[in-house]
Amino acid sequence: MKRQVKIATLLVAGMTILSACNNGGMSGFKTTDGGLHYRFDKQNKDGQQVQEGDVLVGEMTLKFDTTVLASTNGHAERILQASPSFGGGLYEGLLMMHVGDQATFAVEADSLAKFVQPDQMPQGYEKGKGMKFYYEVNLQEIITKEELEQERANFMAQAQQRQAEEPNDIANYVKENNINARPNADGLYVIVKKKGNGPKVATGKEVAVNYTGRLLDGTIFDSSVESDARTGEIYDARRNYEPLTYVQGRGQLIRGWEQGVEGQPAGSQLQLIIPSALGYGPRGAGEKIPPYTPLVFDIEIVSVK
Repeated sequence: MKRQVKIATLLVAGMTILSACNNGGMSGFKTTDGGLHYRFDKQNKDGQQVQEGDVLVGEMTLKFDTTVLASTNGHAERILQASPSFGGGLYEGLLMMHVGDQATFAVEADSLAKFVQPDQMPQGYEKGKGMKFYYEVNLQEIITKEELEQERANFMAQAQQRQAEEPNDIANYVKENNINARPNADGLYVIVKKKGNGPKVATGKEVAVNYTGRLLDGTIFDSSVESDARTGEIYDARRNYEPLTYVQGRGQLIRGWEQGVEGQPAGSQLQLIIPSALGYGPRGAGEKIPPYTPLVFDIEIVSVK
């Protein structure tokens, strides 16, 4: 099985509707019949060639003229899938590539602008100026369509296993942690560790909370508390560690959270054990929360307005 790496979001939504036009030659570039400009800086024709449906793994930088819009920053990631939905644009170039190739593909910005709203184009775009998007691709690995299908099948099998094991996992957690609270009809546990005496959380109220989210094995996946983020090795220097503010009842947070804090007064400290049906369910949430994963949240209700 090919290594698991995340899919880079490099203007993928825009690429699905690219249709390149031939605005003449570019120095150092060749141009396909479909109008795609391309340049190979390194070629390995003995390497595995990209086929339709393959997923490309490697490094990529997306530029609008000279401005970098996104980059994998030197990390190998799943960057693109060779799909005909890319039309006469990038797809044509991807099928030229072999593992070990380094290439740059240029697509006319005016082509994309025909299919999107003006505010979806990068700042500085001007129609008719010959501006271009550049995709610098370093292809290191290919996940074939067949391997991808097998990967998806394995993922589904693992998800089904987690779904079957979830009730026992929650029961074991409750037993091991000597939790005496009873779940509600939806399987949600609300453990009140400290009862506050402020205004109560209710639909339409603005609520501020400090929180730390964990998996049943103790892995911290998110926190508004800097010390917990550091303990869980998820500290991000770009983040402001401060209470989260939201409006109760607007569906901004998972159902288990809103159910658990409903009616609780400000100043309260709670622990919620949330079954996946009230959390992220069969989809999970990124790499940190797999499908059918129960969650544990420690929550301090700072204020209710």
